[in-house]
Amino acid sequence: MEPTQLRQVIEEQLTLSRTLKARIRELEAAARAPLAVVGMALRLPGGLTTPEAYWTFLNSDATALSEIPADRPGLAAVYDPRPDVPGRSYVDRAGFLADVAGFDAGFFGISQREAEALDPQQRLLLETSWEALERAGVAVRRGDRLPAGVFVGIMASEYGDRLATAHDKTGIDPYYGTGGGHCFAAGRVSYALGLSGPALAVDTACSSSLAALHLGAASLRRGECRYALVGGSNLIFSPDLMVSLCQSKALSPEGRSKAFAATADGYGRGEGVGMLVLMRLADAEAEGRPVLAVLRGTAVNHDGASSGLTVPSGPAQQEVVRAALADAGVAPADVGYVEAHGTGTALGDPIEAGALDAVAGTGAPDRPAPLAIGSVKAKIGHLEAAAGIAGLIKLVLMLRHGTIPPSLSPADGELNPLIAWDQVRLTVPRRSQPWPAAYGRRVAGISAFGLSGTNAHAVLEAAPVAGNDGPPGTAPRRELVTLSARDGAALAELAAAVADRLDRLDPARLAAVCHTLRAGRAPFGHRVAVTGSTPAELAHALRTAVDGGAADVVAVPVRALSLRVGPITEPITGPITAALDALVAAYPGLAPLLAGAAPQTRLERLLRALGVRVQVTDDGSLTGSGAAAAATLTVADRALPLITGDPAATPRLLVGALAAAYTAGVDLRLDALAAPGTRFVADLPTYPFRRRRFWIDEPLTAPPSAGGAAPAALSVLAGGGQPAGSQPAEGSGCALTQENVERFLLAELAAVLKAEGELDRTASFLDVGGDSFTAMLLMRGIEQQFQIEVPAEELVNDMPLAELLGKLGAHILGALGERQEQSA
Repeated sequence: MEPTQLRQVIEEQLTLSRTLKARIRELEAAARAPLAVVGMALRLPGGLTTPEAYWTFLNSDATALSEIPADRPGLAAVYDPRPDVPGRSYVDRAGFLADVAGFDAGFFGISQREAEALDPQQRLLLETSWEALERAGVAVRRGDRLPAGVFVGIMASEYGDRLATAHDKTGIDPYYGTGGGHCFAAGRVSYALGLSGPALAVDTACSSSLAALHLGAASLRRGECRYALVGGSNLIFSPDLMVSLCQSKALSPEGRSKAFAATADGYGRGEGVGMLVLMRLADAEAEGRPVLAVLRGTAVNHDGASSGLTVPSGPAQQEVVRAALADAGVAPADVGYVEAHGTGTALGDPIEAGALDAVAGTGAPDRPAPLAIGSVKAKIGHLEAAAGIAGLIKLVLMLRHGTIPPSLSPADGELNPLIAWDQVRLTVPRRSQPWPAAYGRRVAGISAFGLSGTNAHAVLEAAPVAGNDGPPGTAPRRELVTLSARDGAALAELAAAVADRLDRLDPARLAAVCHTLRAGRAPFGHRVAVTGSTPAELAHALRTAVDGGAADVVAVPVRALSLRVGPITEPITGPITAALDALVAAYPGLAPLLAGAAPQTRLERLLRALGVRVQVTDDGSLTGSGAAAAATLTVADRALPLITGDPAATPRLLVGALAAAYTAGVDLRLDALAAPGTRFVADLPTYPFRRRRFWIDEPLTAPPSAGGAAPAALSVLAGGGQPAGSQPAEGSGCALTQENVERFLLAELAAVLKAEGELDRTASFLDVGGDSFTAMLLMRGIEQQFQIEVPAEELVNDMPLAELLGKLGAHILGALGERQEQSA
């Protein structure tokens, strides 16, 4: 080989080697990419329903434990204060949620029948998922198939036990399986919100939600989803597990965990649901999401062959903490706080303290200050499958505020003497304190150890300072606020909450708040939109609109609006160009939409990009001179000027026209109106769910008697409500007219759905809560009443009920007529 050829081969190999090394670095970076927590929602004991309330509670001396609620008679029935009574529980206190029966079934398109059979855990997961996405500024349009995964930790589903007893199985219907199965805790969220990523339910007992976090993080890093909903859930209904835990002496007699205290005598149980929204940090920054904290690393392992299935393993705990730190690329000495598993047991606390000290206490000799440890279980109870998510939300709040809240109160007495506190570099905070200045960064860890031996640990860091705020300052401009809800009462409540928020708002944050409300919320039928230049002006406009009845108007979806422009001649080109320039000056995000092309084309492209589909017509009456309009948008028979002879008025005219289009029913996409550098805001009012009580009482010990009243729907065909002058058909007991059959179908559907009140005939089958099970039960009722089969294709899900009932009624009468002719 010639020297020149050899040189060429070597150069090619060097180039290839550099390319491969770069690719390896890229893949390694992706596998350990930092992730951002961008949204949170929770339902915790003590009536805690917002992160803000949770933070206030964490820094107080209060606990959230209470007596057994009145609607849990099974738990109360097994209580006996004596600790050694077989088949009894010696605990009568826990961290109970204030309301587990309330649910806005209509918001999620769920019928009353299904809502009653639905495990309240699934209901709460639906609410917190929606709320967390709203706090992240992610508008959930079901038809968009958002690339989001759902990862839920859940270990018990006890509500379904009340649907059947050993003597009575009549309470079991098609919703028994979907209402209580663990897989549906994640799958229902994806279905209801229209999410396309993985949907996984995880059960590793007390480490379930941190194990779910580990899976969600891996899914994000592999690119399986852009958003990851990570949560956990735990409710206490059945007395069986309570009795079992008491028989093993796992629970504290006073029902409270006292982690790392000398008085620790077992753990106290708790209920709760929490949900986080995570993204890759780079994606979150690009989308302007509110970065609340950064997830650096996670790890999961198992105790393996330890001294017992339920006995914690110190070496395994050390391994999982080290693995998470390695995944995070964080040195043990940089960790300033660990939210410990900390159940408050005589066996578990010393093992965990020893493991933490070995890795990040005395095991990190360059540590600048003792490692602070604590556990929120002392205040809200051990939430079991949801314990990790409750601690994780606490950790995010700590990192945001730069404060370590107390883990024990002075009243809790001395620390656990089984831990050699004088030999370890650990400390348990007794009061709120700032993050130690000795650390160069705010880094924290969190542990969760499952009863089955599965351990999990995660490492988080405070968000970059620049990621928490919007642009340093925005010039005053006309802003647009859009709000919507599924009913007028909810919209009025939401508008009032937003107006109150605007009253307290720093004007420098106005652009970010308006952007979040415009682009970070999904549109519903009841709508209000206002414009203004100051928070006070917008708050006043919202209250005025609601007081004027705007919230009670239902918007009808609009497909296209009419855009009228004058002939493109020299007199009109100038005003249009100047007007478009004024728009770019006020809303720089519109610049890419207004670049190049003819003025009319640019205006049309702008409107279409904002979600306004237009039909353009030339109008010779539009001259563009003086105050006359050079372009108008017709909304609900109102001709709204967009461009006049005054270019400076164009921004105000545009947002006014968009407000009218929004309230008229146009599905706008208003991201481009954001000021440069504007980020979504995480602490705005979220959707005010209209909760009603959906609850099945615990069954009586004796089986119910057989029989009962006939379904209400049958009364329609048994003489009730029979049309005047009609004659009963042979063997039917009533007159079979189209009207009468439709009334029967409507009553039968209402009975199947367990609907209260008359169903809305303008709504579709899906809108009133119908699904495949409902359809099956409805068809079964039709077949039993009329002895005919109805083909599945006759039931069109998205057809208005009035039209659907008419179609089914015609089919029934036609089939009966054919049968009568054949028998004649």
